[in-house]
Amino acid sequence: MSASLDDLPLRDDLRGKIPYGAPQASLPVTLNVNENTHPVPEEVADDILDGIAQALRDINRYPDREFTALREGFADYLGHGLEPDQIWAANGSNEVLQHILQAFGGPGRSAFGFAPTYSMYPLLTGATGATYVSGTRGDDFTLSAADAAEQIERAQPDVVFLCTPNNPTGTPLSLEVIEAVYEASRGIVIVDEAYQEFAPRDEPSALTLLHDRERLVVSRTMSKAFAFAGARVGYLAADPALIDALRLVRLPYHLSALTQAAATAALRHAPTMLRMVDDIVAQRDRISATLSALGYSPYESWSNFVLFGGVDDPAATWQGLYDRGVLIRDVGLPHTLRVTAGSEDESTAFLEALASL
Repeated sequence: MSASLDDLPLRDDLRGKIPYGAPQASLPVTLNVNENTHPVPEEVADDILDGIAQALRDINRYPDREFTALREGFADYLGHGLEPDQIWAANGSNEVLQHILQAFGGPGRSAFGFAPTYSMYPLLTGATGATYVSGTRGDDFTLSAADAAEQIERAQPDVVFLCTPNNPTGTPLSLEVIEAVYEASRGIVIVDEAYQEFAPRDEPSALTLLHDRERLVVSRTMSKAFAFAGARVGYLAADPALIDALRLVRLPYHLSALTQAAATAALRHAPTMLRMVDDIVAQRDRISATLSALGYSPYESWSNFVLFGGVDDPAATWQGLYDRGVLIRDVGLPHTLRVTAGSEDESTAFLEALASL
């Protein structure tokens, strides 16, 4: 007879928690987890395969613990005068964030995020023994510099999460808000730019704020714009001293040689990979415009997804789309649903299914 979770000596603070996860289903159109639904271009895939094949020849040896070539690739891709010693990477951006919390959070400390935001923030915080504090946003999910700074001054957390564009709302965040939060904080300020490549090209990244701000971190991922979700590669830029702190908590050889080879090859083709972004942004804007025409209320989005309000019964609408072969996401915000911008055919399938309800 199998034991239940209650029979095990689980940590008290983990009892009653629910694992992170979105519904998984083999439907014709899957637009629920903000993946890049475009396949990796063939010429890029061939180069990645060559890199993996070469790495396999030395697979009996441990990988480069400092993932030197990959850090050089990320520094070159990000620009802004960044050096490899300012770069860190791990198995997805969630592990990058976990490393930060392990180094600067932990028991007796707190992390802060402005709700609604990425649901992994409280889960990662709790799993590393820290306390999560949830702040608030405006009715349109925006943040002002004054309000954000006031909330941080009151809470004085050890770690602050700023997600821009914000997940699950797509809301942009100005550099003024980031600067105000940094000045109000005594701890680490993480600017999570997982969707930055989908923002307008002329909008500056928080990378421009890194100089002389040793507590500021800008995290990114290859899962979205680079169509690399299955490879699990996240990274960050920060002061070299902060990078040293992360070495204290990472597992030995945490990035496999195969992961390093694949990501390094993909970065060599950044312009080709990023051409997909223009197509996705076009579909995102098309989805928003059509949703408005259908009577829904899409929120401004600088990401690869659209959160839309005006949904009388989200559960029924979600199920109706599911029954028509389209999977989107109910993120738990009243009268809203969220859809990832896919290919033109996928976006059309979603919009036609929604219109048919």
